[in-house]
Amino acid sequence: MAQASDGVHQPVRASIAAFVGTMIEWYDFYVYGTAAALVFGRLFFPQVDGFYGTLAAFGTFAVGFLARPLGGAVFGHLGDRVGRKTSLIITLLMMGVVTVLIGCLPTYETAGIWAPVLLVALRLVQGIAVGGEWGGAVLMAGEHAPTRDRRTFFASFAQLGSPAGLILSMLMFKLVTTLPDADFLAWGWRVPFWFSAVMLVVGLAIRLGVSESPDFLAERRRRLAQAQAAAPPLGEVLRGAPGLLALAICANVLGIAGFYFTNTFMIAYTTTYLKIPRALVLDCLLIVSVMQFLITPLSAYIAERVGVHRFLVATAAVSVLTPYAMFTLVDQGTLTGLTLGVGLAVAGLGAFYAVIAGYVSDAFPTRTRYTGISMAYQLSGAIFGGLTPILGTILAERAGGAWWPLALLFSAIAAISLVSVLALRAPRERQMLRAA
Repeated sequence: MAQASDGVHQPVRASIAAFVGTMIEWYDFYVYGTAAALVFGRLFFPQVDGFYGTLAAFGTFAVGFLARPLGGAVFGHLGDRVGRKTSLIITLLMMGVVTVLIGCLPTYETAGIWAPVLLVALRLVQGIAVGGEWGGAVLMAGEHAPTRDRRTFFASFAQLGSPAGLILSMLMFKLVTTLPDADFLAWGWRVPFWFSAVMLVVGLAIRLGVSESPDFLAERRRRLAQAQAAAPPLGEVLRGAPGLLALAICANVLGIAGFYFTNTFMIAYTTTYLKIPRALVLDCLLIVSVMQFLITPLSAYIAERVGVHRFLVATAAVSVLTPYAMFTLVDQGTLTGLTLGVGLAVAGLGAFYAVIAGYVSDAFPTRTRYTGISMAYQLSGAIFGGLTPILGTILAERAGGAWWPLALLFSAIAAISLVSVLALRAPRERQMLRAA
């Protein structure tokens, strides 16, 4: 009887574990992005001030994205062959420990060139950890869903961790940015990184209580029964479905690059070119993050009712148009203008992000699903996510702070995802019919 009850409650446990785990991982990642926008240029690259210092700091931010495909390959293999749960425990430990260590790093003033070198090295490890985390969290939640047609909703709990992590990171930086500037630069910026140690303990306790994915267990039993040799999942994905992987990479662009446009680049743009106080910008992002948190489960629920494909097409199409209204409102320089402008853009991309994970995961077979969706998401992040703040910074500098090239960049990001979702529909439906 206890076992039956436990089986009934596993979907809820898996969803909560996916949410809490991804919240912690994304908190760590967003803390780094916020620090890169606010202080890393001055602390780790003081020899290159202003525009070039910010660009160097965003360069270390991009390094994490470049490392993420490696994490997707390594932990995707582990998750497809050993188990989703094992992979997720390791990635959570890696992320938490590295984030605390970043908070302990000496600055350029005390360690010279070793300070940025160590920062980049730890950022690489952080990127590898996040590269293996996301796909496993999506699958643990989605594959524990009570029925197949509910996977989009359950998988959205992993997506819910992103805005929750952003909210926590914004709250922590809002707290420490109230310190005098000297104290903030001396030790205040470290506090959000150290707080990760507390969250790590909580996350591990929750994740250890979730059983392995039923889809993975069924696939492992099938392989054992047929005495089937397990081919490397990455090789199978690259050889057997390169076109599918390319479409999945591009479908994820809006959910990844769009976020780092609004939540990382916009901090630097508004404080540098519009001279808006950083505290006001962080207040805006905090409000918008709460809005996105609420939008995520609502979007997944609506998508189940109207159709996932139709929902994704609609939200991507809307996102092509929103940056023009966003920048017009942001130019007002008020909290209301900032919040309405950024909130408008995040409403579209946040709704898209809530649903895209479950949509893409259904396009890959169980035996390579962890590897397939991890590589798609992380390669998309490496190509588009990490480079977006850098490209935005270059465009803003060359345009003298004018916003129209930036709006075109955001529209291009949304258009890539729109076209890819349309093209992904047929191969996804074929895979779902084979799995039925």
